[in-house]
Amino acid sequence: MDVYEAVDSRRAVRAFSAEPVRREVLERVLTAATRAPSSGNLQPWHLYVVTGDPLAELKRRATARAQAGDPGDEREYPMYPAGLASPYLDRFSAAAAQRYAALGIERDDPDRPRKIAALNSEAFGAPVVLFCYLDRAMGPGQWGDAGMYLQTVMLLLRAEGLHSCPQVMWTMYRRTVSQAVGADDGLVLFCGVAVGFEKRGVPALRTGRAEMTETVCFIGM
Repeated sequence: MDVYEAVDSRRAVRAFSAEPVRREVLERVLTAATRAPSSGNLQPWHLYVVTGDPLAELKRRATARAQAGDPGDEREYPMYPAGLASPYLDRFSAAAAQRYAALGIERDDPDRPRKIAALNSEAFGAPVVLFCYLDRAMGPGQWGDAGMYLQTVMLLLRAEGLHSCPQVMWTMYRRTVSQAVGADDGLVLFCGVAVGFEKRGVPALRTGRAEMTETVCFIGM
């Protein structure tokens, strides 16, 4: 797949089929992704690939917490800055309305938070979830490295005909995840990434993006 096609077709898919993903495909993707940029070549990411019965049990436990209205574990880092203002808040609100309306959850639904949490804890039906951790000693630069690494992974997944959905939501159930994967206390959960084949017959959603001129300035050319 051409790299431009991979970038254009990558989106957060929220409806996966049960079709399994072969281990050799994941190994090929994750081996190639080791070439992702890394300041000082620290390669600070720790990845756990969970599928099969262990993932089914993790989903069951997380979904039980979601359906019980569990507010989740204390956050170790903020998902978004406090006091988010325009234009960022505008983009966030528009995308959220699009996403969950497509899943049949309206903004004024009083049960909206629980329904959203339950869908997320099922990883939208994905047969594989990647859990990315960083050592607690790492700083903002290494968190940036982890983001570049995961973007590389998600583009390589597209080259294999697979889709993905990054899920910071898993940090709400970080203790449950850490127990499942065996991550020690020296690691902090960055996010999960649902991986699989897109479910057929479900409307594809592409959230809008700001025009390039809103976020880019050319200087000297």
